[in-house]
Amino acid sequence: MRSSPLADRTVVVTGAARGLGAAMARQIAGRGARVALLGHEKQELEALAEELPGPALALEADITDPDALADAAGRVRAGLGPVSALVANAGIAEGGPFPSSDPSAWARVIDVNLTGSANTARAFLPDLFDTRGFLLQIASLAAIGAAPLMSAYCASKAGVEAFAHALRAEVAHRGVGVGVAYINWTDTDMIRDADRYAVLRELRGHMPPPARRVYPGDTVAARLVSGLERRRTSVYAPAWLRLTQPVRAALPPVVLRVTRRAMPRLEAEIPLAYTGPLGAGGDADRAASGGGA
Repeated sequence: MRSSPLADRTVVVTGAARGLGAAMARQIAGRGARVALLGHEKQELEALAEELPGPALALEADITDPDALADAAGRVRAGLGPVSALVANAGIAEGGPFPSSDPSAWARVIDVNLTGSANTARAFLPDLFDTRGFLLQIASLAAIGAAPLMSAYCASKAGVEAFAHALRAEVAHRGVGVGVAYINWTDTDMIRDADRYAVLRELRGHMPPPARRVYPGDTVAARLVSGLERRRTSVYAPAWLRLTQPVRAALPPVVLRVTRRAMPRLEAEIPLAYTGPLGAGGDADRAASGGGA
């Protein structure tokens, strides 16, 4: 078996308590890395750390709190060594019509997904400068083709894509690489919860067959970790998402055309209500942040 570039390196994964973050942590640890797990759910993080085959550190931290992240960075450095790779995976989502959305809940999605990713990069960049390391920012198909009823999530993922591109150009001369991961619907708590809402399930059903499919978390994680090993500037999971880049300018008119026909029927048949935070990770963030929406 070939040796992984991640072997004997320290890798940080945010949002690691469950879902894609936990799946990536298992893949990374399986390649011989020391893994730092960051997230809200301390019990789940500690259980995952015990499960991993190599050295691991579980740290409860809110990525919207720069001081908490700075403290976590120091603890990772002391416990596992300087960080060579960082996966900015933590994220939350909510759904529903924008005009009736709760402003604080909408802003929280932006704060976690976009500002939290920037806070994460800021906390660990000193290590990445020292190790000439790599940051993988988890974005989404939503950064390429936005969908209705998910305005905060789509805006945040477009934002992290732009942030990663800007940061890459800023730090390349320091030997630090920055990649963007584009993922489609992935079998996580967030997506399973979204499918409980008929309107979100219906909207996904109107997408072309490959785009509406939900992909296994382990399969997506394996592809992302392969991109992490190779320091890819762009990683697509599944691979066909790469084909959306050349035609991304055409996607908003297509989405508009489809939803212009679908939305009147959906509004007549299904209450377009606010979903609240989606999935157990969303609930954990709401509890940790004291949100009540």
